[in-house]
Amino acid sequence: MKIEMKIEMKIEMKILSLFDGMSCGQLALKKAGIKYDKYFASEIDKYASKVAIDNFPNTINLGDVKSISGVNLPKIDLLLAGSPCQGFSSAGKKLGFEDDRSKLFFEFLRILKEVKPTYFLLENVKMNKASQDKISQELGVEPVNINSSLFSAQNRNRLYWSNIPNINRPIRDRNIGWGDIRQFNVESNFYYSQKGLAWIAQREKKTGKKLSIWGDNDKCQMIEASHWKSYSNQRFFGIKDKNGLRYITPIECERAQTVPDNYTNSVSNSQRYKMLGNGWTVDLIAHLLKGIKKNPIPYTKEI
Repeated sequence: MKIEMKIEMKIEMKILSLFDGMSCGQLALKKAGIKYDKYFASEIDKYASKVAIDNFPNTINLGDVKSISGVNLPKIDLLLAGSPCQGFSSAGKKLGFEDDRSKLFFEFLRILKEVKPTYFLLENVKMNKASQDKISQELGVEPVNINSSLFSAQNRNRLYWSNIPNINRPIRDRNIGWGDIRQFNVESNFYYSQKGLAWIAQREKKTGKKLSIWGDNDKCQMIEASHWKSYSNQRFFGIKDKNGLRYITPIECERAQTVPDNYTNSVSNSQRYKMLGNGWTVDLIAHLLKGIKKNPIPYTKEI
């Protein structure tokens, strides 16, 4: 019997997301209109995993990235990763690849070589040229530098390495400011206490640095995992309204990351701040993934 071969377009993909966190990858895939039938995640934070499962019950969590063997997985169409950035960040000790968390990039590289995905996307912070060039050399592509401010009310400058066709930085800014995402009628526990206000006054006097108050047209500062810590460990900013001076709410953090309101509300506020600070700006990732829709993955099917 003669067997004919017909080329069709693959509609449902298999995704592997390393360091998946609260699964911003799935939110971005949904926004980009990309269907998938399997989403494998690697995540060890139980709170982030809970949020991912609460919102995407079919998530298959494989646990620690170090225990994953790519040869045991089905064909992966898209490999996503936002490897830990603390060693590369200018806000940290700048240890680069000497930081144990930064070394997890090599786990991403190992799995990339094992699963040989059609497409990959890696995100990380802006870093020194030596570290950036090392990653680019290993991946065979140069990164695109994109600030989340083009997509949201937040300043968040990041590097994106990918082989998705036509990855680009948009020319047009969506012109979303703090006033577009801020909450009103905020609960009293988000306002600075007298102790907090005294600390602010003392810091202003000691450093000469004034508290930064965001205006409606301003971009808010980068959302960080450390927002969950006490006010004295946060960056020096505040939000002023008729009820006084307060700090950013979890919902405002969600909006800054273009995550749906209350997506993370199944865990404590401290854990919400942490995972949102570690997460992706969803609309930016969706923009990058749309290159896949324009270049769908072909497969050969026997008829």
